[in-house]
Amino acid sequence: MQEFGGPEGMAVVALPAPVAARSQVLVDVEAIGVGGVDAVIRRGDLAAYGFREGHVLGGEVAGVVAAVGDGVDPAWIGRRVWAPTGTGGGYAERAVASADEVVPLPGRLSAVDAVALGSAGVVAHFGLAHARFAAGESVLVRGAAGSLGIMTVQLAARSGAGVVAVTTSSAARGERLRALGATHVLNRAGEGSPAGFDVIIDVVAGPDVPSFFDVLNPNGRLVVVGAVGGQPPADFGARVMVLFQKSLSFSTFSANTVPNDDKRAVRTAQFAEAARGDLTAVVHEVLPLAQAASAHRRMEAGEVFGRVVLTP
Repeated sequence: MQEFGGPEGMAVVALPAPVAARSQVLVDVEAIGVGGVDAVIRRGDLAAYGFREGHVLGGEVAGVVAAVGDGVDPAWIGRRVWAPTGTGGGYAERAVASADEVVPLPGRLSAVDAVALGSAGVVAHFGLAHARFAAGESVLVRGAAGSLGIMTVQLAARSGAGVVAVTTSSAARGERLRALGATHVLNRAGEGSPAGFDVIIDVVAGPDVPSFFDVLNPNGRLVVVGAVGGQPPADFGARVMVLFQKSLSFSTFSANTVPNDDKRAVRTAQFAEAARGDLTAVVHEVLPLAQAASAHRRMEAGEVFGRVVLTP
């Protein structure tokens, strides 16, 4: 990403090869997950958090460990792994990751499927837990066509949700989400709901957040797990106060608050489930790294169902 703004500010450039520092592994990258947060960083929306022009995007990769830093067991070398690259560095041929966060891949799980599941699965799992979701409750997944929304639909359905509703942009996408566990398909405004919801998992955020408090049941919980639609209005909490007698709750959730051991345990289990066919990794398209800008254009145009994956 050479400059903030649209995808045209992205370019492939030559940089010095990374080196595994202490407690890190170096990964020969086979697949790179393209996430909504990458677009948010690219637009410059997170500049206040230290992101600068020239930043290498990409928060997760899968591939083979090529080298390890001091303090890391050399037995990792040659193993296929999923690896989080933190705040960036994944859009590359080689990337480094903290050794205590990498997860070995089952033999039957491809690198492409791993990056469609790795980050999304953990956020979906712990996001539902953060919402105190319980079997029998009704769940609305707002912005369900991306990898995070798709994983939330699957996990909620198999955990016994009474209703799993989704917002999405087309009937065709709605049918695909029904095949993954959705029971009701609503438009993007949440219209068409048969009743209220106990839990809303919101991947979108943006200016429409206040209207979704209206479709929560008493004691309902809305948890924002992504912000691809930008920030909610500054006064969005006023709607909660208007609905004071419903005892509604609003919160945000970031996987950064979950201990690494807990995240690794969930990812290990989810990768095994995907290898057995019990979880579905939905990959929209696999593109070469040189077409990263095209991947972002398709994502922002709303063309992507699942995850776009890049390969070096």
